[in-house]
Amino acid sequence: MSYRPSIKDISFCLQQVIGIDEFYQSKGFPDLDSDIVNAVLEAAGDLARDVLAPINVIGDHHGARLENGQVIIAEGFGEALKVYAEGGWNGLTAEPEHGGQGLPKTLEQACFELFHSANMAFTLNPTLTLGAIEALSAYGNARQKTIYLPKLVSGAWCGTMNLTEPQSGSDLSTLTTIAHPTGEGLYRLTGQKIFITWGDHEACDNIVHLVLARLPDAPAGTRGISLFLCPKYLIDENGHIGERNTVRAVGLEHKMGIHASPTCVMAYEDALAEMVGPPNEGLAAMFVMMNAARLAVGTQGVGIADRAWQQAQTYAHERRQGKSALTGASNAPIYDHPDVRLTLAISKAKIEAARAICLLTAQAFDRARKGPESERSRAKRREDFLVPIAKAWSTQVGCDVASAGVQVHGGMGFIEETGAAQHYRDARIAPIYEGTNGIQAADLVGRKLSQDNGLAAQELIQDISHFIEHNESKYVFHIKAALEIFKTATKWIIENKTSDGASVATAANRYLMLSGDLIGGWLLAKAAVAVKTLIDQGHDDTDWLNTKIALNEIYASQILSAASSHMTAILMTAAPLQSLSYEAVFPE
Repeated sequence: MSYRPSIKDISFCLQQVIGIDEFYQSKGFPDLDSDIVNAVLEAAGDLARDVLAPINVIGDHHGARLENGQVIIAEGFGEALKVYAEGGWNGLTAEPEHGGQGLPKTLEQACFELFHSANMAFTLNPTLTLGAIEALSAYGNARQKTIYLPKLVSGAWCGTMNLTEPQSGSDLSTLTTIAHPTGEGLYRLTGQKIFITWGDHEACDNIVHLVLARLPDAPAGTRGISLFLCPKYLIDENGHIGERNTVRAVGLEHKMGIHASPTCVMAYEDALAEMVGPPNEGLAAMFVMMNAARLAVGTQGVGIADRAWQQAQTYAHERRQGKSALTGASNAPIYDHPDVRLTLAISKAKIEAARAICLLTAQAFDRARKGPESERSRAKRREDFLVPIAKAWSTQVGCDVASAGVQVHGGMGFIEETGAAQHYRDARIAPIYEGTNGIQAADLVGRKLSQDNGLAAQELIQDISHFIEHNESKYVFHIKAALEIFKTATKWIIENKTSDGASVATAANRYLMLSGDLIGGWLLAKAAVAVKTLIDQGHDDTDWLNTKIALNEIYASQILSAASSHMTAILMTAAPLQSLSYEAVFPE
C-alpha cells in the first residue's frame, strides 16, 4: 500500500497535547509559530512519502553487501541521502553558527517519526549523524567544531557511534580498544567494534566515527574510557579530505530486519584519531549521543508502529469476509468485525500515546536547554526520567502494533509479499539496541527514580494530579486509579532499593510499563479535553476529532486497566527467581 504521512495526527499532538505554540513563542524560540511548524512537517511528509517510502521494500529485499572490502548499499539509498542532505534536515536543531536552523528538538522528533515510518533502515543513518553533532557540540574543541560540525550539519559527512566489542556488549567496562598517543596530539586506535550502524558506505564524502577506547595507562573499568574522533578519510589542517584512514568494515551482519542499514564489524588498525573531551571521561561525552539516540529509537518505535497500523487498517478495510456484528452487513470488510476493529483501535491508541510521550520528552529536552533558567533544572529532571520510558515503552508499542498488523492480515501477513512481515522484522531491533529495554528499566529504577529522592516522579505526580483536579471527570476518571497505583509503586521502589535491590530489579520492567501506561493515559486524556474545547469553539472536523475521545476511552479500558496487575507483579519480590538456578531448571 502507499504510505500516508500522519501529519494531521502529529500536528494535533504538537499543538493540542504538547502545547508547542505556547512554549516556543515565549521561551527560547520566539520566531517559531504554527506556520513554520506546519511548513516543516509538510516538507518532511513530502520527503517521507515521495523519496523514502518508495525505496523501503527495495532496501528490505536487496539490503547492503560487502564486496572487495567495500560496503555497497541498496539501490536508491545514496540518491535519497543526497536529497535528504540538500533539504537541510541534518541541521534542524543544530546551531546556526554551524549551518543549522536552530529549531527545537520537539519538531525534529516529529519529523523523524515520519522518516522512520517511511523507511526505518534509511533513517538510522541521519539519526547517528545527529547524535554525533550533539556530542561534538557539547564536548568538541574549537577546531573540531569548526572543521567537523559544518560538514555533519550539511550532510556532506555522516557520523557513527562505536561502542560495542565482541567480548563487551552492554558492559562497556570490559572494552579493549586501545588508543596509543603519537606524541603530536593525535592517537592510533587498534581494536574491533561490532554492530556499527551504517559503519561504512560511499553515500557521503566522509564518515566521522566516534569511538570509545582506552589510553595505555587508563584505569580499569568505565573510569578509564575516552572518546575519540576517527574519520574514514583523514582531514588536513584546513579541513580538506586526504588519504584513507586505516579503519575498515571487515564484515556485515545478516539480520532479521533493517536489511538496508549496513551493520558493520569495524577494524581499527593503527587508525589515526583525535580525542574528544578530557581523557578518561569518554562516557560522559558518549552519553550525550546515547541519550539522543535513545529518544530517537523511541521515535522509531512510534514510526514503525504507525506504518504497520496504516497497512493493517487499509487491508482490513479492503478484505471482505463474513457477517459483521457491528453493522449486520454480509460480506463485510473485516474492519467491521469487533475483534479486528478493537485490535486496530488499541494499536492506534498506543501509537498516539507513544507519540505524545516521545514529544513530551523532546520538549523537556528543549526546556532544559532553552527555557528560563528557573525552569531548567526541573525540565532536566523530567527529561532524564522520561528518556528510558520513551525508549522502552514506545519500542514495545512498535513491536506490539507490528505483530498485531501481521495478525490482522491473517495468513497473508505471514507471506512476505504483503509487506506486513517487514514492519515486524524491522520493529524488533528497537527494543534491543541503544540499551535493551531491560537496561532502560534498570536505569529508571536504579538511577533516574532515586535522583533527588525521587523528585522527578513527584513532580510528574503533581502535574497529573493538577490535570485531574481541573478537568471533567468523564475524561480523567480512569487516570485516578492508575495514578494511585503509580504512587504506591514509586514509594515501594524507593523504600526497598537499598534493602532489597534484587526485588527492585525484578520489578523494574513492570514499573517502567506502568509509568508508560499512566503517562500515555494522561496525554490521551489531555487530547480528549482539547477536543471538547475545539468542538465547543465550533471546529468543523468533528468526526475526526471525536476519534480522539473514543481512543481515550479504549485506552482507559484496555491499557490503563492493567495498572493493578502491574502492581501485583511489582510486589512479587525476587524470591521465586532466586530458586530457579540454571541446574534446577535445566538438569542434565
